[in-house]
Amino acid sequence: MNEKFLLLLFAAFPACAVELHIQFGALERMLTEQAFSQEGRRYVKGDQTKKCNFAYLEKPRIEGDNGRLRIRAKFSGRSSLNIAGQCVGMGDAFDVVILAVPQYKDGSLRLQEVKVLSEGKTGYYIRRVCTALEASLARDFKYPLEVEAKKTLEAPGREMRKFNVPEIRVTTDALVLVVDFDLTIK
Repeated sequence: MNEKFLLLLFAAFPACAVELHIQFGALERMLTEQAFSQEGRRYVKGDQTKKCNFAYLEKPRIEGDNGRLRIRAKFSGRSSLNIAGQCVGMGDAFDVVILAVPQYKDGSLRLQEVKVLSEGKTGYYIRRVCTALEASLARDFKYPLEVEAKKTLEAPGREMRKFNVPEIRVTTDALVLVVDFDLTIK
C-alpha cells in the first residue's frame, strides 16, 4: 500500500487514546518477568546469598478489588545473626495480600495507597514486615511502561513520542490503561 495514502488516511481521523486491557494472567507473567526475576522471587531485603538476613516475595497472584489491585504472594524472611553457623533471631513465612492503586508517573507504572495484610497469621514480626513492605513497595516498585511501549512500537522508520497514560482502571479481570501517544512513520 502506498505510504502517502496511509498518511492521508491517518491525517483524516483525529488522534484518540487507546484502551489497553492487560488480563491479570498476562500481568502476572509480566510482573514475574520484571519484578520477580530472581528465581521467581522479589527480594525486598538482602538476596539469595544472605542466609540469616533476607526477605522476599514469591508466587504473585493478581486480581481486582473495588478499583484496586489485589496481589496475593508468599512472604519469607529472616532478620537474625549468624552465630556459629546458626541463624539466631526472628523469621517467618506467611501469605500476604497487597492492596494498591496503580498510578502512571515519570514513564513508569507505580503503586500508591499500598496496604499489606497477613492472611491468617499475626504477631510482632508479621506486623513489622507488613509495615515495611507497604513503604518499600510504594517507594521502590516501578514498571518501565514507556520504555516497554517504545520497544514494542518503535522499529526502523517508526518513532513514538508524547507517551502518556491519562487514566488507569482496575476491572474484575484486567488492568485497563488508557494510553495516548504519537507514532511517526518516516
